[in-house]
Amino acid sequence: MNTITAAITAVGAYVPDFVLSNKVLETMVDTNDEWITTRTGIKERRILKDADKGTSFLAIKAAQDLIAKANIDPLEIDMVIMATATADMPVASTGVFVASQIGATNAFAYDLQAACSSFLYGMSTAAAYVQSGRYKKVLLIGADKMSSIVDYTDRATCIIFGDGAGAVLFEPNYEGLGLQDEYLRSDGVGRDYLKIEAGGSLLPTTLETVQNKLHNVFQDGKTVFKYAVTNMADASELILKRNNLSKDDVSWLVAHQANKRIIDATAGRMELEDSKVLMNIERYGNTTSATLPLVLNDFEHLLKKGDNIIFAAFGGGFTWGSIYLKWAYDKK
Repeated sequence: MNTITAAITAVGAYVPDFVLSNKVLETMVDTNDEWITTRTGIKERRILKDADKGTSFLAIKAAQDLIAKANIDPLEIDMVIMATATADMPVASTGVFVASQIGATNAFAYDLQAACSSFLYGMSTAAAYVQSGRYKKVLLIGADKMSSIVDYTDRATCIIFGDGAGAVLFEPNYEGLGLQDEYLRSDGVGRDYLKIEAGGSLLPTTLETVQNKLHNVFQDGKTVFKYAVTNMADASELILKRNNLSKDDVSWLVAHQANKRIIDATAGRMELEDSKVLMNIERYGNTTSATLPLVLNDFEHLLKKGDNIIFAAFGGGFTWGSIYLKWAYDKK
């Protein structure tokens, strides 16, 4: 029997229509376009304005886009992994609802939360299920409605985040394509530097926690930046060395779109030329769990069968890592 590898065979995405530009943010908070652009690389982000729609709406749209483009029957999907940091509600899994809404009624589903590394961790999880030989079609969705947890009077965070969703389908491959290697890490030292203080079991919701805005995301930007630069670059460099890959062997870098300077530092450590670094942070900002699949969707037309792709991400917790994947198809 041939060895099974787990390959991405389809991608889909969705971003809301409303564009929140730096120019608009200038009217909302003490900041300006030049300051934001030079420090983050972000020019605009998409926002889901509908108050009655949550992360599940974004995820459903991205999944439906993938299903339509790949022309697959949702009943054939074996499982759905929902990578998100902004679940619709506590306890009830957002992924379960999404699976039902897209017609994947033969699948089991659950949520996976590792902050901005959620999708990267989800890639590892989805691939493992496929490589086990037990499951044939695993749908991995990364989606976040970050606007639901952002304080738009806090200029340190409101300039960074946007809303969006992306999805990929993992299937068995017998040509040696797909996920080749992974290096995933975490460190609880990051618990206090990127978090939402209240709403969990440690500090349940009270009138006081709401009044003090403890349900909005907090980030110690300088500390997170320092750890992100070091760890994303280290992980990416290690994955190259472990697989005897030179800069010439790498076709593309798909890095978490949190900050252009972090992406540039990671590419610099890998000695990659700019043409191999895929970025859309300028248009979407940091969509947390959605950044990696949104990059794949936007640049799918450039990806060729056999391309060596290095993924890298860093998130709260701290969580981080790098994945080496061989692309499995040419876009038709």
